Amino acid sequence: MLLGKKIAVVMPAYNAEKTLQQTYDEIPHEYVDEIIVVDDASKDSTPEVARKLGLKVIVHEKNLGYGGNQKTCYKNALVGGADVIVMLHPDYQYSPKLVTALAAMVISGHYDVALGSRILGGDALKGGMPSYKYVSNRFLTFFENIFLGIKLSEYHTGFRAFSRAVLETIPFENNSDDFIFDNQMIVQALHFGFKIGEISCPTKYFEEASSINFSRSVTYGIGVMGTSLQYFFQKKRIANYKIFENNKP
Repeated sequence: MLLGKKIAVVMPAYNAEKTLQQTYDEIPHEYVDEIIVVDDASKDSTPEVARKLGLKVIVHEKNLGYGGNQKTCYKNALVGGADVIVMLHPDYQYSPKLVTALAAMVISGHYDVALGSRILGGDALKGGMPSYKYVSNRFLTFFENIFLGIKLSEYHTGFRAFSRAVLETIPFENNSDDFIFDNQMIVQALHFGFKIGEISCPTKYFEEASSINFSRSVTYGIGVMGTSLQYFFQKKRIANYKIFENNKP
């Protein structure tokens, strides 16, 4: 715990057997109460590695997609009573050592959502981020800042923390099961009035680190712009979208 708050780390995993141990080793275990690995029908031995580490492991019988994986992550963390839920990719691309820093931003009460930005420190390219991903990241972030009316350095990080209140409020189960899920979570948090903060997080790109290919990146980019426009039109009361429907009791 940190300041009396229960912290859960959730890891949406797919073929992460080569990097899960490294990621686990650098998590600040003295503050983390529970680690949940949700395996999305991996073709390798990810579940076995997670079990050997003594983690709570949930295995999807069929692949539900990146977003579908996270839905399982968050629902289980809430059932477990977590006050702060940190989503960390198990591919060792982000620094697990910053789990406590992200959680502390939420526990402070200043922010409801905290993002680990690869851009703030200015070393994304040095960390191996492909040039086309960096350029698209900057363009999409510029686009989103305009239509969402806030100023973040990055919306596309796979390292983020949420308060329990956020996950109990936003209808994340209405979101896509694909990669655009992450972006929908941010616009939902904004729609329901939650505050978002960032910290700088170093990144590492290497062969075992997960990364979507160029064609899926294009699909993701189109989805990001579409989601931003949905938020804009919803806010202006021009249209209504399911991802903003609070159908929770």
